[in-house]
Amino acid sequence: MTARFDCSDPTVRAAGIASAAAAVRRSDLVVLPTDTVYGVGADAFAPNAVAALLAAKGRGRHKPSPVLVDSAAALDGLTDGLPDVAGALIDAFWPGGLTLVVRHRASLNWDLGETGGTVAVRMPDCPLTLELLAATGPLAVSSANLTGHPSPQDCDAAQGMLGDSVAVYLDGGRTAGAVSSSIVDLSGEVPVLVRDGVLPVSELRALVPDLITR
Repeated sequence: MTARFDCSDPTVRAAGIASAAAAVRRSDLVVLPTDTVYGVGADAFAPNAVAALLAAKGRGRHKPSPVLVDSAAALDGLTDGLPDVAGALIDAFWPGGLTLVVRHRASLNWDLGETGGTVAVRMPDCPLTLELLAATGPLAVSSANLTGHPSPQDCDAAQGMLGDSVAVYLDGGRTAGAVSSSIVDLSGEVPVLVRDGVLPVSELRALVPDLITR
């Protein structure tokens, strides 16, 4: 049965986070706000949960799910090492609207889709979601919409599209903007902007002068 929590009430918020964390441990789906748009999340290390996330969205494995973390330190468990430029970008834009594509540890027991050995990682600037991530660990999170539909800025829109496929909805009010995160791929020899998002390209190039666009 689907549950929804109005997280503007501190007591309800605490109950909602506990319920969402329990749902994640059961490999169920949760909807959560971020600093960009609402996302639908699942345990990143539960392949059946990630498969359910992709199915709920009507999304194929060729578009693997990004992963949200609650701190830059969480990257230590996901990758064997980062290029120097990653540290500068993280210091400047995390938490916030920057997703980094990096090589993940080959030993990780997960299946996010057809990743080619990479993972797209972000630390969102949303206290509610960071609190949930601290309780669950890394979550596979994609925008909480059906594929081909606009990304939702409120819980009503997300629930209207995903319905009973989600166990817990955390209603954090309307998000600040409808623009998704900027995505920079650091997995190759040259940094590549693969999605022009909320961050101005000029600000990214100030730190990564050799950044190219796809």
